[in-house]
Amino acid sequence: MTNKLIKTEEDYNLALSRISELMDAKEGTVEADELELLATLVEMYEDKHYPIDMPDPVEAIKFRMDQLGLRQQDIVPFIGSRGKVSEVLNRKRTLTLSMMRALHKGLGIPADILLNDIGANFPDNFSEIKWSRFPFVEMAKRGWIPKTADIKNSHEEIMRDFIEQAGGHAVIPKALFRKHPGTRENSKMDPYSLCAWCLRLLSLARNETLKKKYSNDMSLETMSDIVKLSYFKNGPLLAKEFLAKQGILLIIEPHLPKTYLDGAAMLLQDGTPLIGLTLRHDRLDNFWFCLLHELAHVTAHLSKDDPNIFIDDFDLRGHETEIADKKENEADELAQHALIPPEMWEKDPARDHPGIPNIMALSETLRIHPSIIAGRIRFEQKNYRLLSKCVGNREVRKHFSEAY
Repeated sequence: MTNKLIKTEEDYNLALSRISELMDAKEGTVEADELELLATLVEMYEDKHYPIDMPDPVEAIKFRMDQLGLRQQDIVPFIGSRGKVSEVLNRKRTLTLSMMRALHKGLGIPADILLNDIGANFPDNFSEIKWSRFPFVEMAKRGWIPKTADIKNSHEEIMRDFIEQAGGHAVIPKALFRKHPGTRENSKMDPYSLCAWCLRLLSLARNETLKKKYSNDMSLETMSDIVKLSYFKNGPLLAKEFLAKQGILLIIEPHLPKTYLDGAAMLLQDGTPLIGLTLRHDRLDNFWFCLLHELAHVTAHLSKDDPNIFIDDFDLRGHETEIADKKENEADELAQHALIPPEMWEKDPARDHPGIPNIMALSETLRIHPSIIAGRIRFEQKNYRLLSKCVGNREVRKHFSEAY
């Protein structure tokens, strides 16, 4: 046969036959060189078409126990109790990461065998997580995780599955596991509830398909075009569709208790921007400001070189307890400029004389929803009782009923 890449089973069998003929070739001869080349080509073909299955983790534990002459009670220190040992060896309980680490360290079983993933190692970014602190009851209530009577004893297993649904530890931004992803974050926020919400967002994002890839060319003019969609009754849905055509995902997911969360912005591993909104305040003025603020983070602050996560509680905006932050201030300013051009706002009567006729007149001039103008007035005057009938109460969630 010609010594070339092996592409078919026939080529493979011919190569094996030729190798048998060359087995006694003397070193330094042409035949020996041919033997070495054929052996390499056969190995490449076998690696592709006959991959060796990873050893089963439970069988690997049993094999190691047999090697060392260990009984089930001898591996209790690595797994936790006699009952857990029995359940693991009988495949009634999944190995947790802590068990795997202990078995790896104590018995020398390779990490990739325990993880059942060739070449894998234990994820460092999960090593400090206290699994029991995730809001399992609420997550099960919402259908994010299976309802099981054994949640208490399966915290890590459940969260490992949940993380896999989000794409696995390799694709999750490391910033997600930091204690303080951003400065516009309520000091009372539970980081584990926040993390669970973000993981849910990533899981939902995996089911979304965008026809266009984000090209990072979003201009202030384009952002203003998005705001003009507010003029229509189904404006929030039109905004989601418009962003999708720009390669940006918008996902609505109600906030978890103790998150005090309005919105977030992050990048997926492939560079797709993801904006998440909770609609905890079901008002049109809040929706449009939140959306444009997170979009400002996407256009001005997110990049593959700095894959941060921006977490926003807009109840803190302008509050005396808010920590000043350059990027948050920039996002506020960019959002405000897109919502209402500053040259219009400075001279329009609605600013200093916020009556409904003036608000409606500016709304028609800009072709935007009057709630955006009313919301700006309420914020600048720090009077949230003002114009309460103009901000579009209960006019947003109804467009995203699947999330509620």
